[in-house]
Amino acid sequence: MTLRNSWIEAVQAGVQRFAAGIDVGSQNVRLVVVSQRARARACPSMQIEYACTVPLPANAMAGNEIADRQSVARALRDAFADMPHSCATQALRCAMAVPASATLTATVPLARLAMQSGCAEDGGHELAELEPAVMNEVERIAGLERHALAVDWFVDDRPLLARSVTIAATGRQHLEARIECAAAAGISLTAIDGEPHAALRAMRYAASHELDPHEPYVALWIGTDGVHGWRLVDDTVAAEMHYPAPEHSDLADALRDLAHGPMLDCALVSGEVELLDGVGFSIADIADILGCTVLPFECAALGSVARQLNDPLLHEAAGAVAFGLALRGVFE
Repeated sequence: MTLRNSWIEAVQAGVQRFAAGIDVGSQNVRLVVVSQRARARACPSMQIEYACTVPLPANAMAGNEIADRQSVARALRDAFADMPHSCATQALRCAMAVPASATLTATVPLARLAMQSGCAEDGGHELAELEPAVMNEVERIAGLERHALAVDWFVDDRPLLARSVTIAATGRQHLEARIECAAAAGISLTAIDGEPHAALRAMRYAASHELDPHEPYVALWIGTDGVHGWRLVDDTVAAEMHYPAPEHSDLADALRDLAHGPMLDCALVSGEVELLDGVGFSIADIADILGCTVLPFECAALGSVARQLNDPLLHEAAGAVAFGLALRGVFE
C-alpha cells in the first residue's frame, strides 16, 4: 500500500520535464538544461540543472554559416560531456538556435489561420489541419517555396492572450548543418528557433518574475547582426525594432522610436552586450535614452540552481538564447 500511495502522489505531483537549449554562437557553444514539474507551470518551480560554455576554434564559423562541422560537433560533445547523470538519463528535449540573419519569425493570429484551413480555432487534434495554412503564410512572408525552407511552428495559448501561432523558418541548408553537427555529437534535436525569438521568450519569463504585473517594459537582444528590441505592454508586443535598418539613422534613434508610448519603468537587456562598444554605446546610454532602469538578463535569478553550478553563463546576458530554447522544451 505504501508503494501504491507513493506512485499516486508522484503522478499527482506531475512528471518532471527536462529540456536543453543549445546556442551555437560565433565564438562559443552555450548550453543550458532546465527542468520543471509538468503540472506546476504557474509555480516558481523552474530548476536550472546544468549550464556550460565551450569555446569554438576561430575558423569554426563564417558569419552565420558553420564552416567547420567537425569542430562544432566536438564542442557540442564537450558541452554535454559533464552533464549530470540525472539529466543524461532523462528524455531530454533539445532545441538549437539559428542565427537571426538566417531566420524569419512571425506571429499570426490563430483565428486567421483556422479560417484559411477550415478547422475550428480550438480544435484540439484538428490543429494538425493548420499546417497547410502555416506553410502558405511562410511562403508569402519569405518569398521562397516551401521545399527550400525548414519550418517550425507552435500554438501560443498563454492565458489572457488571444491565441496565436508562432512560426520560425530558415533556409534548409542552415538547419541541415546544425542537425548534422548535433547528430555527430550524439544529440537528437526536437526543435529549432530563431535567436531573437528565443531571447525574447527568456526575457518575458524574466519579466514575469522580476517586474510588476502590467508594467510596460522594453526587451533588447544584442547579437552579431545588430540589436533587436520589443516594447511589451500587458505581455503583448506593442512595437518592435531592429538596428541597423534603413529607417533608423543610429541606435539612439531606433531606441527612441521603440520607447514611444507609455512611460517605461524598466528595460531588460540580453545577448552579447560587449558588442555595443562597436557602436559607441553602453548600458548607461540605453538607460538615458529610454529613461528607465536597465537590468541585464541573468538566468541564475530565474530558478533554483542545482548542485554547485558555477559556469559564468549563469550570470551572463549572453545566456538568454540558450535559456529561452530550454524554456520552450519544458513549456510545450
